[in-house]
Amino acid sequence: MQIPTFPECDHDLVKSLMPQSDYALVDSLQRSPMEGKYFTALFCRYGSVVYSLIRHSAKSPVQADYLFALVWRHILNELSGIDLSAFRSQTSSEAADPQAADPQTEDKNSAPEFSLQAWLINLTAAHINQIKMPDVESIHYVLQDAPPPLWCYTERALEGLPPKHRLIVLMAQTFEWSDTRIAAYLQAEGEQISASQVQAERQKAYPVLEQAIPADIRSIYFQHQPAVVPSPEETGLMTIEFDEPD
Repeated sequence: MQIPTFPECDHDLVKSLMPQSDYALVDSLQRSPMEGKYFTALFCRYGSVVYSLIRHSAKSPVQADYLFALVWRHILNELSGIDLSAFRSQTSSEAADPQAADPQTEDKNSAPEFSLQAWLINLTAAHINQIKMPDVESIHYVLQDAPPPLWCYTERALEGLPPKHRLIVLMAQTFEWSDTRIAAYLQAEGEQISASQVQAERQKAYPVLEQAIPADIRSIYFQHQPAVVPSPEETGLMTIEFDEPD
């Protein structure tokens, strides 16, 4: 099972962040949660390490790829809670001027050295043991089409949609239901809505979802700004769980 390569790591926006230390990237991620480039840079730095741990725990490449995405979603959620207070004096000048920082020349005596590698290894190992993997046949995630940073931030964008819009988008994108079938389902749930109204609501939801994905993530992953939400193959929408509308 080979370790995949990730083209986003060669994007200029991501490459410009690679000289920054782990501390600077995590600090920026916490300070700017609506930007996805810092998480993407960390993903590019440690993606191979995490995948190396995962591939020995999965029975197939399909399961390994899906577990890889789940682990990185967990990592993103946990990164916001890391306490950086013990390390802030280490890189105060770097926080003021991130591009000027050089992790190879930092003053190691000013504060404890901050590194994510051990934390990521422990977090990955713990999460692997907690996850019950579905059968291969029920996994529709494709790593090449929806790398973890894009997948994670698309999920977050979906969570911000109104419940009815989220349900309509996921039925259309995930299950490829027609507007007529979606309307029939919603009518069975007590919603008074026609197929034409479903189409109108769907067309309203797509641009809202697109704009909710961070602009830097769209820049990294979309060569051209899409007119509507990317296809399921581009976003991995088929793997996202959702709540019923209120």
